[in-house]
Amino acid sequence: MNGTVSAAPGRIGGFAALGLHDSLLRAIADLGLTEPTAVQQAAIPVALDRPGAGADLMVSSRTGSGKTAAYLLPVLDALIPRLAQSDGGARARRSGASRPRFEPAAPLALVLCPTRELAQQVARDAIDLARHTRGLRIATVVGGMPYGLQLQRLQGATVVVATPGRLLDLQRSGHVRLDAVRHVVLDEADRMLDLGFAEDLAAIHTLTAARQQTLMFSATFAPRVQALAQRIMREPRRLALQTAQDAHTHIEQRLYWCDSPAHKRRLLDHWLRDEGIEQAIVFASTQVECDQLAADLQQAGFAAVALHGALSQGLRNRRLQALRQGQVRILVATDVAARGIDVPSITHVFNYGLPMKAEDYVHRIGRTGRAGRRGLAVTMAEARDRRRIGAIEALSRQPIPAATIAGLEPQCIPTTERSRRPTAGARRSEGWGARAGSSAGAPLREGWRGDGTVRVGHGRPAGGRGSTPRSGQWQRTAR
Repeated sequence: MNGTVSAAPGRIGGFAALGLHDSLLRAIADLGLTEPTAVQQAAIPVALDRPGAGADLMVSSRTGSGKTAAYLLPVLDALIPRLAQSDGGARARRSGASRPRFEPAAPLALVLCPTRELAQQVARDAIDLARHTRGLRIATVVGGMPYGLQLQRLQGATVVVATPGRLLDLQRSGHVRLDAVRHVVLDEADRMLDLGFAEDLAAIHTLTAARQQTLMFSATFAPRVQALAQRIMREPRRLALQTAQDAHTHIEQRLYWCDSPAHKRRLLDHWLRDEGIEQAIVFASTQVECDQLAADLQQAGFAAVALHGALSQGLRNRRLQALRQGQVRILVATDVAARGIDVPSITHVFNYGLPMKAEDYVHRIGRTGRAGRRGLAVTMAEARDRRRIGAIEALSRQPIPAATIAGLEPQCIPTTERSRRPTAGARRSEGWGARAGSSAGAPLREGWRGDGTVRVGHGRPAGGRGSTPRSGQWQRTAR
């Protein structure tokens, strides 16, 4: 395996300088894109099917960095010269009298994603980029969708975006062949391993043995990801861009300690009434918590819906569409269901239930601050959560600045908090206040507490104090 190249943003030329096909450049212009992101600038020239390029490639990059276009553009560019040949063959088959009634789909490119939502988002992006390329068909293959509809869309597909399980189901039933695949992309490879797709990936590796290129995108180069690469890739080049250890400079992170679940719920209600929120995602730990919290928020008058893996795919699609159209202001979601959500108007992410894995925190907060916009990630934690907070901070190699809200301060804070000094990032930035005329929009006050946390409060309180936890878990705050 070749050495890792650390790629950093520099002076970036336009997309035309990357040598992409004219039809792709027209689509990029239609989307209003002018300059490639750092990951696109670094990965596209290496991945393009050109002399000295077209190599297998491993890329570590954080969510929201533009990685989808970083692999779609070189793959689509490589397929364009093949379309004329395949189109001529298709015309010849259509004119023949002995044309079979059914032919299994034989895609040239395969993009594998860990979740349905991510696969559908990638397919939408691919369709946008292929809008000016004749003969290039995109199909999505995911669980939870009717077989008949997917089989219809698979016919003549050039690129298939799929979750591994459903793809193998269709391959075993003879509806899709994978021996013609020339390009394979693994998006969020680390997450696919988390979800137990290792055996499915091994099977797809065998079925696509004739492929010319494999591209793997992952949040980290963890040992298990490297082991997967050694099994399925040929001396890949590695590009290390922004990862979990890099600061989300465009996302402000905040930590609020809570005395009890009731205290945490009051904090969430206070925040959700902030008129500065355009749209928000509230992350829950379980499907049951997700449904209950969404129902409670609806009762409280919020335009909120739940999204998790137990819902039918049709319902999940309708709720995501309502979010994109602005009909839903608050989405309450689990980690798996939220993968692939790319809605630029999401200004806030709330970690109401903490993730089981520290890596999922990075993916969660990446749902806001998309495309270079600013975002705010608020985490609410109880004393029992302090180890998970420590794991998140160890992964990112930076503390999450602690803050309080006037009238909703915790009675006590974890002992470890007393040794933490607040950073400048803990201060509430001027732009996050709501509009005047609401309690959430009153002038902000800041001040240092004796325990090392930051006090950030509005002009008037929005609730009572939480109850005191069991002794031994917290150390009482100086008043």
